[in-house]
Amino acid sequence: MRTGRIEPGVVEALAGLLDVPVPARLLPPMWHQVHLLERPPQHTLGPDGHATHGIPAPPGPGRRRMFAGGRVTTLRALAIGEEATRTSWVTNTVDKQGRTGPLTFVTVRSEIAQGGRLTVVEESDIVYREPGSTLPATPGTLDDPPWHGPDGTPSLTLRADEALLFRYSALTYNAHRIHYDHNWVRSEGYADLVVHGPLQALMLAELARRNEVDPTGRETSYRMVAPMTGPQTFTVTAGEEGVERGGLVRDVHGMVTAVSTIGPLADH
Repeated sequence: MRTGRIEPGVVEALAGLLDVPVPARLLPPMWHQVHLLERPPQHTLGPDGHATHGIPAPPGPGRRRMFAGGRVTTLRALAIGEEATRTSWVTNTVDKQGRTGPLTFVTVRSEIAQGGRLTVVEESDIVYREPGSTLPATPGTLDDPPWHGPDGTPSLTLRADEALLFRYSALTYNAHRIHYDHNWVRSEGYADLVVHGPLQALMLAELARRNEVDPTGRETSYRMVAPMTGPQTFTVTAGEEGVERGGLVRDVHGMVTAVSTIGPLADH
């Protein structure tokens, strides 16, 4: 459990990273991901930059962690400048056999309350894979032109260069070396730096917000489809059913790396 203010300075920092106006009163959807974070002591971090204890803890030494997706229900917007409490716990652990070898899926549920009322419920799916496994991905570069969807489709782009990846890691207190260490990424089987999954989920939420889609009282699910590697300008577009029902993230080559679905309120 962690209690603290929804800090205006942190809100300003994320707004600066996204190059958007600073919200004045209410926190936009998915912006909770930079607030009420755990800050483990440096000596508890493993070689990859992740804490070796906590929620979740790696299921074994040397296992490689990836963000697989999750579900968020916004019951009401968080008020900026006011105190809130995040409570997190592991709800499920499942072992599976994947193409790259044994996988362990861990689901972490977080509930954020403010003013005595539940405001945000999030379930995050983390997957751990065996050492030595690789994930094929074609790296993009900042020299590649961004992929563009059909004319008239709601879309936005984000230039995810090294500086932005570093700033986002700092804002989310994420020390995972696949996002900033060119030497380390090869040891985990990637060709280049990995663009954060939660950043892609945030941009899917931003596409909805900038098109005046209100997710309050609805569940938004998001799923990582493929790794996005290499600093690049990626594109977020509306899905086939329109921006009010979800969206897609594509890398510079047009490959879908993440998808989201906005549905009715789920039972909790």
